[in-house]
Parts: sequence; C-alpha cells; structure tokens
Amino acid sequence: MLIGVEHRTSFVYAARISEAYTELRVRPLSGGGQHCTSFRLVTDPPGVRVRSYRDRLGNDVQHLEVLEDHDRISITAVSEVSTPAAFADSTGPPSPLQLYDYLAPTEYAPFSDALRELSAAVEGEGTEAERAAEVMRAVRGLLVYEPGATDVMTRADAALALGRGVCQDFAHVMLAACRRAGIPSRYVSGYLYDPLGQGEVASHAWVDVLDAERGWVSFDPTHDREQTEAYVRVAVGRDYADVPPTRGVFRGTAEESLEVAVRIAVL
Repeated sequence: MLIGVEHRTSFVYAARISEAYTELRVRPLSGGGQHCTSFRLVTDPPGVRVRSYRDRLGNDVQHLEVLEDHDRISITAVSEVSTPAAFADSTGPPSPLQLYDYLAPTEYAPFSDALRELSAAVEGEGTEAERAAEVMRAVRGLLVYEPGATDVMTRADAALALGRGVCQDFAHVMLAACRRAGIPSRYVSGYLYDPLGQGEVASHAWVDVLDAERGWVSFDPTHDREQTEAYVRVAVGRDYADVPPTRGVFRGTAEESLEVAVRIAVL
C-alpha cells in the first residue's frame, strides 16, 4: 500500500522568544518491508536550519535550530511510504545492549505489582510470539480505549489501575508484561490508516516482540491484531520517552503551546 502522511506541528508562544532547538522523529523508517519513498520538511517561516542524523536505536532524527526572534513556527513533515502486507523483520539479532534495553523495566513500563498477574499468565509453554499474543488479548480485555482518560506522562501501572487509556497506554502495559515474562519487547510509534476516518488522525503506538524463530513480530494491543499494511512505522524505542515526535528547548520566558494535525491517505 502507498500511503501519504502530512504531520504538522506548530509551536506558539505568548511572547517573542530569542531561539529554539527542536528534535523531530517524524520520518518513516525504511525496513521490515516498509520503504519511505519520499520525505520533506516544510517550515513556516522558511529557511529554518535543519540537520539529520540517526540515533542509536536506528531512528531518523531531524534537528532544527531557530536563532531569530519569533513567536510562532510551523513544521510540516510530508511523507510517502510503501507499506508491506505484514511486517517482515529485516534486521539481524539485537546487540547485547539492545537486548538488555528491551528486557529491562522503564519509567513508563515498570515491573510493578500491578503487572505481576498479567505477566505470570504467559510464563508457560509456547513461543515468544504466541505468549505475546496472549498478553495482547489480555491487555485488550483489561483496558478500554478512552481519549483524554490519561496523558502523555501516564505509566503502565496507572493505566492498568484506571482500566482505560489510549494506544500509548495499551503499548506500555503490553511492554511491561512481556518483559517481565522474559520476552524482549520494544515500543513502536507511527501512524495507522483508517479507511473509515475523515482524514484527520493522530499518531499511533504498538509493540514489537522478539521471537526466537520469527525475529521481531509486531502486535497492536489497541486493536488486538498483528501489524498490517495500514500501519506506518516511524520510530522504535524502549518506551515513549525514546520516540516522542517532538522534543526541544527554547530561550525565553513566554508560555508555549503545541498544536498538532496529522492527515493520512492512500495514494
């Protein structure tokens, strides 16, 4: 499937600031059967300094510098992506450091008592992918999707206690349970094309697990299914903290507000 994505981020300040430095993780990945066929950034005002690099997890990062006084800047990432019918792992085995990262608890996905019962249910027979699928089904039964019930700082144990949340929460609960059961797992950020939607969407989150036979296998606990051609992968990490679409600092005392709009369509 060929998918087009426009991801616009606007930073608005209550008063003029003197400089700003921002990291973006909005360029879709190439790998696992997915190919980012084109990508460009459009800034308003134009002429913003941009440089690109790849972080240690393999994600494409754009670093922006705005050194002139301003009270607003808009950045639109325009991508075209070819997606596979199913995710096909194209990487080799993870390094020892990566394996450690994907088995260890994190701030968002802690090994708390609330996750013990969920992980204990899948510590028996079956491959890593089979046991992870059990976790996915359990998470889907324990959480109700409810926008606004949580925020970007909510941890897995808090979402589980609340019994509701958004895709980020579903992913963090599944991550924590799988890792506690000894299944290497990583957080995936990206987009999901919904043919019944009206064009305006938000970012999505799901989970990869490492299976001894299949390699990385991609599961979406929010929708209780494996990744399909409707998914666009943007970044992977230990949890959300590794892959936020934007992160940055600015010099000034003005209050900042963030506006985000995403449009996705089949081309």
